Amino acid sequence: MGFFDKLRQSASDAKAALTTKVSQFKNGTFRDSVMGICALVASADGNVSDDEKQAIGSLITSLDALKCFPPADLIGKFNEYCDAINKDKTFGPITVYSTVGKIKGKGEQPDVALQVALAIANADGNFDDKEKARVREICRTLGVDATAYVS
Repeated sequence: MGFFDKLRQSASDAKAALTTKVSQFKNGTFRDSVMGICALVASADGNVSDDEKQAIGSLITSLDALKCFPPADLIGKFNEYCDAINKDKTFGPITVYSTVGKIKGKGEQPDVALQVALAIANADGNFDDKEKARVREICRTLGVDATAYVS
């Protein structure tokens, strides 16, 4: 059963557990990794438009699991990473993957960061093949089995 199936199965329990876990990792490295994952998934189709950044920014600030971080910090990092990716299609993503990789091997942090970012990515109900491929790449960066997130 994939992450989204589990999330749908018991939405309120999953959201509460996720919020609790995120609050355990309230630090800049974790925050930056989550926003990096969000930017990488958002850019899977090649570009993140200003409208898309604004829509995802609204989702980021409305997600209960991220309430432990100042909204301006979240939006600032997300936009910074999207802009880096949009500006330089080669080195922008490499820089963001480097940021994401800083939580590799840090207990539950990679798993929780992926859960938060994927909850945001799937908010529109569309999780396409390009996004799934990007999540597999992110999982490799984090040393996490992608089958838990992408079927």
